[in-house]
Amino acid sequence: MSPPVCSCAEPVRKLTQQASVMRREIKNLRQQMDGTIRAHKKQMSSLQSMLTDCKHEDRSQSVSKSSTEISQLEQGRIQTVPIGYISSCFTVKNGTPRQPTICSSSRASLKIEPSVFNNPEHSLVGLEQYSHIWIIFLFHKNGQMSYKAKVKPPRLNGQRVGVYSTRSPHRPNALGLTLAKLERITGDTLHLSGVDIIAGTPVLDIKPYIPDYDSPKTRRDDTSSEYRQTSPFTDSQMPQVMGLDEEPNISGTSSESSSELRDCAAGPSDFSQSERSGSSDVTDVLAEVKNYVRQQQLFTESPEDKQTDSPECTSLSTNQLSSSSLKFGCEDYSTIAAWVRAPPVSNLDVRFTASAEKELKEFVPCDTTDHTRPKFQFLKGPEEAVAAIKGILSADPRSVYRRTRCQDRLFFFTLDTADITCWFGDGFAEVVRVKPIQS
Repeated sequence: MSPPVCSCAEPVRKLTQQASVMRREIKNLRQQMDGTIRAHKKQMSSLQSMLTDCKHEDRSQSVSKSSTEISQLEQGRIQTVPIGYISSCFTVKNGTPRQPTICSSSRASLKIEPSVFNNPEHSLVGLEQYSHIWIIFLFHKNGQMSYKAKVKPPRLNGQRVGVYSTRSPHRPNALGLTLAKLERITGDTLHLSGVDIIAGTPVLDIKPYIPDYDSPKTRRDDTSSEYRQTSPFTDSQMPQVMGLDEEPNISGTSSESSSELRDCAAGPSDFSQSERSGSSDVTDVLAEVKNYVRQQQLFTESPEDKQTDSPECTSLSTNQLSSSSLKFGCEDYSTIAAWVRAPPVSNLDVRFTASAEKELKEFVPCDTTDHTRPKFQFLKGPEEAVAAIKGILSADPRSVYRRTRCQDRLFFFTLDTADITCWFGDGFAEVVRVKPIQS
């Protein structure tokens, strides 16, 4: 018999070949893994180097940015951030008064933005002690950034003057300054009156109004000594001068009455002035009167004086001052352009038609709960609305073009929640319709 043949030799050979292939594949994988690990370590090292460089660059950039900001601040180049936006009874430019005193019954509010301070109400602590505040704002409705060196103020009726001698909104930096009465403060909101700002105006800053610093009429200590030195009358001659007008003896008044007199003249904001002694008050008053006499404005020539040839009388006759140049009291400490008080454009008479008066009386105050009638948002009733409308229209809010060249005499403006229609005649303005704003 022949020996048996083994049938497993061929599978063993195949398995041996497959094992060799697997070893080679595992070796290749190990080599690839080693290469990948090396590449990963290299990339990580590069990333760490880049991060280190970025940190150094951020530090250098922050230092350079800080130095750049300081340099820009020193050069007067800053980026402004509004501290809040005005909510006002005036929603559009048309009909908004050009000065705050024109419409003392106008009302507005200013809420301090929480993005400026974490606790906005903290920034207002102590401000309630002041009756008025300065508001620095941006003329955001100019429509263009262009400006000219000479402008035509409406009160000058087309005459040109330098932009810096006016309060024109079209200025190189378009900044506005106005004085408003501070009614009250509730949390982070200021409630104002006597404003000339439209709703949505960005406010850049607010400051308290201090008459002792902001009003020239309170600077009497610096000028009283000058009056004493330059006055041609001595203190002994002063009672004789006072006797010409048959005034009572001021020196006989008590310090209390002098203080009350100063309080009435200066107002509540000038309480520091009223704390002075009575003798100081009398000295100030006498100094003013002596200065008034020194300006040669108390005397007029009599027929007998005209016949004398003395040099003194000649000097008086040749140096007579016109009544428009009279200055006394607070006017003696500051001067303004003559056209501000005596402009070519005179104030207008304001009247209402019967229907307009009836329509205006339909409006209810802002604090009422009546929802069946039109309601004001800021004004406290029709009486305040009438005062506001008269103040606005008496100052003639039209532009020079509309006043002189436009044939259409109708004028439309918005006050609080009322749409007002009026027309202008010769020397008057008449309100013909008052309707609620259509939402």
